[in-house]
Amino acid sequence: MKRFYKEAKVADTVGAYQILLDGRPVNTPGRNLLSLPNAALAQAIADEWNAQGEIFDPVSMLYTGFANAAIDHVGRDRDAFAAPIIAYAETDMLCYRAELETPQVAIQDAEWEPLLTWAEDRYGISFIRVEGIIYHAQPARTLQKMREAVLDYDDFTLAAMNPLTTIAGSLICVLALLERHIDAETLWPLVNLEELWQAEQWGEDDEARAMREMRRGQFMAASRFCALVAD
Repeated sequence: MKRFYKEAKVADTVGAYQILLDGRPVNTPGRNLLSLPNAALAQAIADEWNAQGEIFDPVSMLYTGFANAAIDHVGRDRDAFAAPIIAYAETDMLCYRAELETPQVAIQDAEWEPLLTWAEDRYGISFIRVEGIIYHAQPARTLQKMREAVLDYDDFTLAAMNPLTTIAGSLICVLALLERHIDAETLWPLVNLEELWQAEQWGEDDEARAMREMRRGQFMAASRFCALVAD
């Protein structure tokens, strides 16, 4: 649709920040007020609205989408929203290694094991490493600690954790990112380790490369959104 406003501005209200379009506050799709927790995040979202051209494209507004999800969905039922995020602890990518004596094993051990060890030390837990792709249950205490770690985050961070874990295939990687143990640029090749290794061995078509770049854009946006929330 065509752009229906001239300018987006941040309004500093009591205890929160709003986005005003030509002086009128923005609502979420659920008809709740788009209220942001800090000035940095609010300004980033206002910049997103101001960056729209003559044709308004909501799909390109990732920060706004995360904020909408935080208000309309996370705030309505935190446990239900967090459940798919927490579930990644049961089948975390870092725990599933290639079969022994295959070339990927050494690469996975070198790149993934430090993150797995970090998580074990950070949360006082242990993960079971699995050879192959057959499911193996993780310890109940580990899953409980991972659940607690996720639910400790605020609604806005939880909203962005959803795409982060989906793209990464790893809750451990996302927690390491949010804890600032590793930055997003360093983490990105680690969550794509298998795909990049396959491309190096057998080549890669343009469509696969384009899909990975699209995922990268979403991953980096979600990461920056979480950093803005934490500021």
